Amino acid sequence: MKKRAGEVVDDLRDRLAFFEEMGAGFVPAGAGRGAEGIPPSGGSGTKTLSSAAERELREIDRQILGCRLCPLHRLRTRAVPGEGNLAAELMFIGEAPGRDEDVQGRPFVGRAGQLLRRIIAAMKFAEPDVYITNVVKCRPPENRVPHREEVEACWPYLSRQIELIAPRAIVTLGRTPTEYFMPGRAGMSELRGKFGDYQGIPVMPTFHPSYLIRNEGNRELRRMVWEDMKQVMALLGKE
Repeated sequence: MKKRAGEVVDDLRDRLAFFEEMGAGFVPAGAGRGAEGIPPSGGSGTKTLSSAAERELREIDRQILGCRLCPLHRLRTRAVPGEGNLAAELMFIGEAPGRDEDVQGRPFVGRAGQLLRRIIAAMKFAEPDVYITNVVKCRPPENRVPHREEVEACWPYLSRQIELIAPRAIVTLGRTPTEYFMPGRAGMSELRGKFGDYQGIPVMPTFHPSYLIRNEGNRELRRMVWEDMKQVMALLGKE
């Protein structure tokens, strides 16, 4: 069915706003509203979290900070459990901490993180409404892709975080987290844009912000991410 003229205009307006929030050239704007830190809890969502679940999530954080289950603990400065609203409706899951994250102990604080936070703002979410983490909680050397045994060592932490937070939707950022939620040989170009399922939770794979930065002149990639996020927004009633 063809869209009415007004719907087309609204769609174009939303797309332009999305690109503006992301930054015309993917150059982070320092201390703009998309670069602020996400508080450890709170937010304006309608979900609530029991005190027992919150205590367990804090205990998981403590366990991650002292974890020695794989060799990555020998090289880390700080482990990075994740941060955001513990009753979040939307959860973003990346690959692993990078250099900036390893130093600060927070997820997505480097250039890719600033872009992710712009995307979150463009999706009409306040930052305290979401939760951000990675499949691996310690930085791999030279930011290499995590080995399977490293992901498997961290997986019980992540799976329990998901169970306790119980988001209404998950966005996986890049190939590494996506292949653990949607196992198979398909590449990101084939997987992205189609909801998968993890224990009844819709999972939307999309490109990692660092991939967008490496290909900052590729407008088609930005369009794809916009289409992916529009589906998430529609699912969560943000359109």
